[in-house]
Amino acid sequence: MSRPTDQAAVITVSDRAAAGTYADASGPLAAELLGAAGWTTSVTVVPDEQDAIAGGIRSAIDAGARLVVTTGGTGIGARDVTPEATAPLLRLRLPGIAEQIRRVGAEKLPQALLSRGIAGICGDALIVNLAGSPGAVRDGIPVVLGVAAHVVAQLDGGDHS
Repeated sequence: MSRPTDQAAVITVSDRAAAGTYADASGPLAAELLGAAGWTTSVTVVPDEQDAIAGGIRSAIDAGARLVVTTGGTGIGARDVTPEATAPLLRLRLPGIAEQIRRVGAEKLPQALLSRGIAGICGDALIVNLAGSPGAVRDGIPVVLGVAAHVVAQLDGGDHS
Protein backbone atom coordinates (compact mmCIF):
# COMPACT_ATOMS: atom_id res chain seq x y z
CA MET A 1 0.00 0.00 0.00
CA SER A 2 1.33 3.45 -0.82
CA ARG A 3 2.00 6.05 1.82
CA PRO A 4 -0.37 9.08 1.75
CA THR A 5 2.57 11.36 0.87
CA ASP A 6 3.36 9.53 -2.37
CA GLN A 7 2.80 11.75 -5.38
CA ALA A 8 1.59 10.39 -8.69
CA ALA A 9 1.03 12.11 -12.00
CA VAL A 10 -1.27 11.04 -14.80
CA ILE A 11 -0.45 12.30 -18.28
CA THR A 12 -3.15 11.89 -20.90
CA VAL A 13 -1.73 11.75 -24.41
CA SER A 14 -4.37 12.91 -26.88
CA ASP A 15 -4.36 15.47 -29.67
CA ARG A 16 -8.13 15.94 -29.36
CA ALA A 17 -8.16 16.29 -25.58
CA ALA A 18 -5.20 18.69 -25.69
CA ALA A 19 -7.08 20.79 -28.26
CA GLY A 20 -10.22 20.77 -26.13
CA THR A 21 -12.35 18.98 -28.74
CA TYR A 22 -12.64 15.77 -26.70
CA ALA A 23 -13.31 15.27 -22.99
CA ASP A 24 -10.60 13.14 -21.42
CA ALA A 25 -12.16 10.22 -19.54
CA SER A 26 -9.12 8.01 -18.94
CA GLY A 27 -6.91 10.51 -17.10
CA PRO A 28 -9.48 11.46 -14.46
CA LEU A 29 -10.37 7.79 -13.97
CA ALA A 30 -6.70 6.90 -13.44
CA ALA A 31 -6.36 9.77 -10.95
CA GLU A 32 -9.48 8.62 -9.10
CA LEU A 33 -8.23 5.04 -8.83
CA LEU A 34 -4.75 6.12 -7.72
CA GLY A 35 -6.23 8.59 -5.24
CA ALA A 36 -8.42 5.87 -3.73
CA ALA A 37 -5.21 3.92 -3.07
CA GLY A 38 -3.60 6.84 -1.23
CA TRP A 39 -1.62 8.55 -3.98
CA THR A 40 -1.83 12.34 -4.30
CA THR A 41 -2.48 12.66 -8.02
CA SER A 42 -2.52 15.34 -10.70
CA VAL A 43 -3.67 15.05 -14.34
CA THR A 44 -2.05 16.75 -17.33
CA VAL A 45 -3.10 16.53 -20.98
CA VAL A 46 -0.53 16.71 -23.77
CA PRO A 47 -0.74 16.20 -27.55
CA ASP A 48 0.58 13.08 -29.29
CA GLU A 49 4.05 14.57 -29.77
CA GLN A 50 7.24 13.01 -28.43
CA ASP A 51 8.63 16.26 -27.02
CA ALA A 52 5.36 17.09 -25.24
CA ILE A 53 5.09 13.60 -23.75
CA ALA A 54 8.72 13.46 -22.61
CA GLY A 55 8.44 17.01 -21.26
CA GLY A 56 5.31 16.08 -19.32
CA ILE A 57 7.03 13.08 -17.75
CA ARG A 58 10.13 15.12 -16.84
CA SER A 59 7.98 17.93 -15.38
CA ALA A 60 6.01 15.48 -13.27
CA ILE A 61 9.18 13.95 -11.85
CA ASP A 62 10.71 17.39 -11.25
CA ALA A 63 7.53 18.27 -9.30
CA GLY A 64 8.03 15.23 -7.05
CA ALA A 65 5.98 12.46 -8.67
CA ARG A 66 7.18 8.99 -7.70
CA LEU A 67 4.71 7.34 -10.08
CA VAL A 68 3.86 8.62 -13.56
CA VAL A 69 1.10 6.89 -15.52
CA THR A 70 0.53 7.89 -19.12
CA THR A 71 -2.72 7.07 -20.89
CA GLY A 72 -2.93 6.98 -24.66
CA GLY A 73 -0.54 6.88 -27.57
CA THR A 74 0.45 3.22 -27.16
CA GLY A 75 -1.29 1.78 -30.22
CA ILE A 76 -0.16 1.23 -33.78
CA GLY A 77 -1.44 4.48 -35.30
CA ALA A 78 0.93 6.93 -36.94
CA ARG A 79 0.54 9.42 -34.03
CA ASP A 80 0.93 6.79 -31.28
CA VAL A 81 4.39 7.71 -29.98
CA THR A 82 4.16 7.40 -26.19
CA PRO A 83 6.56 4.41 -25.93
CA GLU A 84 9.07 6.18 -28.19
CA ALA A 85 8.87 9.30 -25.99
CA THR A 86 9.19 7.29 -22.79
CA ALA A 87 11.98 4.86 -23.69
CA PRO A 88 14.89 7.35 -23.78
CA LEU A 89 13.97 8.56 -20.28
CA LEU A 90 14.24 5.13 -18.65
CA ARG A 91 17.39 4.05 -16.86
CA LEU A 92 15.84 0.63 -16.14
CA ARG A 93 13.06 -1.13 -18.02
CA LEU A 94 10.53 -3.26 -16.16
CA PRO A 95 8.97 -5.32 -18.97
CA GLY A 96 7.00 -7.58 -16.62
CA ILE A 97 4.68 -4.71 -15.68
CA ALA A 98 3.74 -3.94 -19.29
CA GLU A 99 3.43 -7.65 -20.08
CA GLN A 100 1.03 -8.18 -17.17
CA ILE A 101 -1.04 -5.14 -18.16
CA ARG A 102 -1.41 -6.57 -21.69
CA ARG A 103 -2.20 -10.04 -20.31
CA VAL A 104 -4.93 -8.72 -17.97
CA GLY A 105 -6.41 -6.55 -20.71
CA ALA A 106 -6.40 -9.34 -23.28
CA GLU A 107 -8.54 -11.49 -20.99
CA LYS A 108 -11.37 -9.04 -21.72
CA LEU A 109 -10.39 -7.61 -25.10
CA PRO A 110 -7.88 -9.35 -27.40
CA GLN A 111 -6.91 -6.00 -28.96
CA ALA A 112 -5.18 -5.13 -25.66
CA LEU A 113 -2.27 -7.15 -27.02
CA LEU A 114 -1.71 -4.37 -29.55
CA SER A 115 -0.67 -1.89 -26.86
CA ARG A 116 3.04 -1.11 -27.10
CA GLY A 117 3.17 0.45 -23.63
CA ILE A 118 6.36 0.12 -21.63
CA ALA A 119 7.32 0.58 -17.98
CA GLY A 120 10.49 1.43 -16.14
CA ILE A 121 12.42 3.72 -13.85
CA CYS A 122 13.24 7.35 -14.57
CA GLY A 123 15.14 9.03 -11.76
CA ASP A 124 13.35 7.95 -8.58
CA ALA A 125 9.99 7.33 -10.25
CA LEU A 126 8.11 4.44 -11.81
CA ILE A 127 6.78 5.28 -15.28
CA VAL A 128 4.00 3.15 -16.81
CA ASN A 129 2.31 3.60 -20.20
CA LEU A 130 -1.35 2.55 -20.40
CA ALA A 131 -3.61 2.58 -23.42
CA GLY A 132 -6.01 5.51 -23.55
CA SER A 133 -9.40 3.92 -22.99
CA PRO A 134 -11.20 3.89 -19.63
CA GLY A 135 -11.28 0.08 -19.88
CA ALA A 136 -7.50 -0.06 -20.25
CA VAL A 137 -7.15 2.20 -17.23
CA ARG A 138 -9.55 0.07 -15.15
CA ASP A 139 -7.55 -3.04 -16.09
CA GLY A 140 -4.09 -1.51 -15.82
CA ILE A 141 -4.19 0.57 -12.65
CA PRO A 142 -4.64 -2.46 -10.35
CA VAL A 143 -1.51 -3.99 -11.91
CA VAL A 144 0.36 -0.73 -11.33
CA LEU A 145 -0.89 -0.47 -7.75
CA GLY A 146 0.20 -4.05 -7.11
CA VAL A 147 3.86 -3.05 -7.48
CA ALA A 148 4.14 0.75 -7.25
CA ALA A 149 4.61 1.08 -3.49
CA HIS A 150 7.23 -1.69 -3.52
CA VAL A 151 9.07 -0.01 -6.41
CA VAL A 152 9.12 3.32 -4.55
CA ALA A 153 10.36 1.57 -1.41
CA GLN A 154 13.10 -0.15 -3.41
CA LEU A 155 14.13 3.15 -4.98
CA ASP A 156 14.36 4.59 -1.46
CA GLY A 157 16.73 1.77 -0.42
CA GLY A 158 14.20 -0.63 1.09
CA ASP A 159 14.65 -4.36 1.16
CA HIS A 160 12.55 -7.02 -0.57
CA SER A 161 10.10 -7.63 2.28
